[in-house]
Parts: sequence; structure tokens; C-alpha cells
Amino acid sequence: MKSTWVAAMLVGLLAVLHSQMWWGRGSVTQVREWQAELQSLQDANQAARLRNEQLANEVRDLLDGLDMVEELARYDLGMVKPNEIFVQIQRPAP
Repeated sequence: MKSTWVAAMLVGLLAVLHSQMWWGRGSVTQVREWQAELQSLQDANQAARLRNEQLANEVRDLLDGLDMVEELARYDLGMVKPNEIFVQIQRPAP
């Protein structure tokens, strides 16, 4: 009789532990969701790091020389040097 109680309590404890593992806080599905969220955040951080490096390089170029300033003025503002001819080519709309 006593051994059946012990066995029943152990089975009950095992059932509680398994229910927590599959459906409770920190369950297998929740851990998978957290891992997916972590991966997406790491991807976003990597993209932000690359963008920050590009911006830092651009700032360094702007501080070091006028070549970058000239390039930005030409492409973004459409500026030309004296005695240059500006030619703009438009692609046909798809």
C-alpha cells in the first residue's frame, strides 16, 4: 500500500513537471519563440552596425578631404564645375 502511494506521488510529480515543461512558463514553445525573436534582433543589430560603419566612414571622408564633398555635391545636388557640360539620362518608365 505504501509503495503504491509513493509510485502515485512520483507519477503525479512527473506529470506536473512535464506539464510545466510543455505548457508553463519557459516552456519548449516559448523558448523557441524567444530564440526566433533573438535571431531577428541580432539580424537587425548587424544591419544597424553595418549602416553605422558606413556613416562613420562617410563622416571620416568628409572630415579628411574635399573629394567626398565634391562627389555629394555632384550626385545629390546636381552641381557642375565651370566649363563642364551636364548630361542627364532618363530611363524609360517600365
